[in-house]
Amino acid sequence: MTRARRIARALGVAGAVVAAAVATSAAGADLAAGQAKAKEICQACHGMDGNSATADYPKLAGQYPDYLAKALRDYQSGRRKNPIMAGMAAPLTPKDIENLAAYYAAQPPVLTVHRQ
Repeated sequence: MTRARRIARALGVAGAVVAAAVATSAAGADLAAGQAKAKEICQACHGMDGNSATADYPKLAGQYPDYLAKALRDYQSGRRKNPIMAGMAAPLTPKDIENLAAYYAAQPPVLTVHRQ
């Protein structure tokens, strides 16, 4: 087997492992409820699909759901300091957080290249 084929096979296996991890962690989430909550709370800054149109707000699409959920819990607890996000995360229930994290993780990320 050529080196290129070994690398391609390893990348394919790694991709499958990541996809399985995302699917497993988001298995109990309700994507429709996450979408509804995103429309209600998140879309103005992060975009409905999680691909913010401005560099001022992070892109959420395609991020790991456990990362997104932890970030929201940390904004709620004050562990992460951002007064705007603290206010947005404060009313979220644990189920809301799980649903939002799964919804944004399931959205395809868009790479933006800024040329000078």
